[in-house]
Parts: sequence; structure tokens; C-alpha cells
Amino acid sequence: MPDIRRQIFAYSGVLKPVPGGRDTTSLVEYGIGLADARSRTRLCYIPTAVGDSREAVDFYTSAYADQADVEFSVLRLFTQPSVPDVRAHLLGQDVILVEGGSVVNLMAVWRAHGLPRILRECWEAGVVLTGSSAGSLCWHLGGPTDSFGDSLAPFTDGLGFVPYSNGVHDDLDDQPRRRVYRELVADGQLAAGYATEDGVGLHYAGTALQEAVSVLPGKQAWRVEPDGSGGYAEQAITPRLL
Repeated sequence: MPDIRRQIFAYSGVLKPVPGGRDTTSLVEYGIGLADARSRTRLCYIPTAVGDSREAVDFYTSAYADQADVEFSVLRLFTQPSVPDVRAHLLGQDVILVEGGSVVNLMAVWRAHGLPRILRECWEAGVVLTGSSAGSLCWHLGGPTDSFGDSLAPFTDGLGFVPYSNGVHDDLDDQPRRRVYRELVADGQLAAGYATEDGVGLHYAGTALQEAVSVLPGKQAWRVEPDGSGGYAEQAITPRLL
């Protein structure tokens, strides 16, 4: 039986829109739809990975300002938490949405404020955890990141709520992310895991992958693992088109 109480929806946002495809907000809506909300869905947006960027906060605040079925809030951590009791606020949500950006800086700030423990408590209490890019990597063991510099390097300091590595924006034409992720899995620097191309998301119930979904036609998710001889094996996962 799927563990429907503990849910994570980790996705690659749409960097390159295509004709006939939808945008990243459709992936956010999928995550919101996973919540077992009786009336208004309480959605908290956490923009730590972009340094609590005012532009990012304004974008989501504007997007949900007129939605009668969503009660929207923001948790900023710069220069101090924007709510008086972080734990109580997050446990009072139905969905927590984590912005993309620097996953390394995200985890450093979260650990300074005790969020790993709080977020695990939220997950176990049935709050849906979701996010794109850094907001996807953070729930996993790790994945390739450019947070340290222009070149990609292994990030291995994720929360590990799901015991897999994660590759985001795993498209053939998006920097060397696709190749580097597979190389890092092959040589053991990253654990076996799942990668998502642009516009594709992974829905986990407990630690089991339930389905992959996409807002762009023709995109894929991938299971990537070591092949036992220094290389890697990959298996395509065709997502359900939203």
C-alpha cells in the first residue's frame, strides 16, 4: 500500500517552454492537488535558495493573491525568520513549496535554523513537500549542482527523505547535466536515483516512486544506477502528461 501520508513531489521547472506545453505553475498545482485539504489549501513558499529574492516572493504572492482556495504564506529566513514560530507555522501548512536556486546555500541556512528536523516532522505529519531544482534535490540524498561554481560538482548533503540521488534539468541540450549525473552515479559519488527532464516531476509516497508527470510533451524521467562494472544503467520512465 502506498504511504499516502508522507508525500514529496520533486520536479524540474520549465526553463525552455515548447509549443503545446504548459509552464512551471502547472507543476505547482499538481503538488497542491496532492494535499488532503478540507477547504482552503494552506501553501507556504520558502525562497531560501534564491536568498529570499523579492522578485521571487512577489511572483508567487501575485500568483496566489486572488485564489480563494489557497491560503498563501512565505517563510523568509533573511535576515531573520519572517514568522514568530517556524515549527508551528510549517506544521500548520498543507503544502510547502521550495524555490530553486543554490541547494548548497539552501541546506546551510536551513541547518542553521533547524529546518531539517522540522521539515521531517512536517513530512511525517502529512504536509506535502514540493519544489523545483534545488527544491527537488533537497529532499534526496544529493545530485549534481553548480552551487559551488560554474562547473557541476556532486552535492551529497541533502535531507535524504527519499533515499536516492536526483538529477534535475536532465535534458540532452542543458549544459552537461545529463552526462555528469550518470558519471557521478557510475563512479559511486552519487547513489542510484532518478532524473527529470524539464517540466517533469516525481511523486513519492513514503520512499516509493508512485508516478512521473510532465507538463511538456515528449519529456522523460529516468532511473539511473551503477551497472556493477564501472558504468551505469538507465531506464526511461514515461511520465503522465498533465
